[in-house]
Amino acid sequence: MPIALSNPPTVHTPGAYSHAVLVTDPKRRLVLSGQVGTAPDGTIAAGGEAQIDQVLANLSAILAAHGMSSANLVKVTAFLTDPALIPAWRTKRGAWQGDHRPASTLLIVAGLADPRFVVEVEAEAVE
Repeated sequence: MPIALSNPPTVHTPGAYSHAVLVTDPKRRLVLSGQVGTAPDGTIAAGGEAQIDQVLANLSAILAAHGMSSANLVKVTAFLTDPALIPAWRTKRGAWQGDHRPASTLLIVAGLADPRFVVEVEAEAVE
């Protein structure tokens, strides 16, 4: 896979992400729209942790539909409406990503497209 994670020693050591991801000659690039806690049947997961689980399931399903997995991610951007969800996001993201550490941004926002949503995640993947 043409992905090289980059964490130069001249900047602080990152946590569960990489400072940069160098993509060299990808065969395919997949840009995933922001995913929220909506299940395939249209129901919205109840509670922040359940929405995080559903978001990760949605992202996994989209990646799988294109023959990819979380190991193909090069950038993840997460939006949370409640800072209290940060520990749950980090734990669940870590379990989902495993040892792979794509570039990552986490934002706390005032709201999302529907007030019932408390988390949204968009991503980019390459092969």
